Amino acid sequence: MSAVAQTCTQHGEYVSMLIHGTWSNCVACDLAAENAAMAGEREAWRKELSARAWNAKLGRAAIPPRFADKHLGNYDPLCAEAEQALLIAKRYAASFPAVRKAGTCLIFVGDVGTGKTHLAVGIAHQVLEQGGQAIFASVRSAVGSIKETWERTSTKKEAQALRDLVEPDLLILDEVGVQFGSDTEKLILFDIINGRYEATRPTIVISNLAVAELEGYLGARAFDRLREGGGRLVVCNWESYRARRAA
Repeated sequence: MSAVAQTCTQHGEYVSMLIHGTWSNCVACDLAAENAAMAGEREAWRKELSARAWNAKLGRAAIPPRFADKHLGNYDPLCAEAEQALLIAKRYAASFPAVRKAGTCLIFVGDVGTGKTHLAVGIAHQVLEQGGQAIFASVRSAVGSIKETWERTSTKKEAQALRDLVEPDLLILDEVGVQFGSDTEKLILFDIINGRYEATRPTIVISNLAVAELEGYLGARAFDRLREGGGRLVVCNWESYRARRAA
């Protein structure tokens, strides 16, 4: 085996060995390169695990795919009123630990296509990023999850289905008032809102109804619980984003 003294510009003198027709490099350089490669692999794996955890969080939050990329940072306010709505949403999200402690709710009402769901989902993303739990549900799916437990084949009790909606740090109820709703459905909706109220869990309500219509749909007791403790009402009656894009 041949050996030749060599000088590494970084580590100084070393002995290069001829092994199977190839001269060996500086051992310290090879070790540094190996450590760097391993560190890169560990970082890539850490990012992969982080991405998987985030995707799992999004899955549990049940945010619809159409809104999965909606953040407060990419909401484009069309007017001063929309700018104010965005500011309210940002403040709500930024102060969520205090919001969570107080159970402060938020109501977005107004015309279709004004970005109400975008703002609510943007808040949910920040809650998830802060380590909290957020759940998105239409009223129909939320009420349906309770009614499903009444089936004889159901393996879940009604109380557990209600807890699933009451316990998360934030619940977003979308499409409130889209369907007229039976007395039974309205009672279930009250149980959800009241359960979260009693547990001081904040709820965000999204509706295309006018304020008076929403209060009539929910009932005075549920509406008052949403407004109690500084609950904000945000009226979104500017131009529709969807109509603007279609023009």
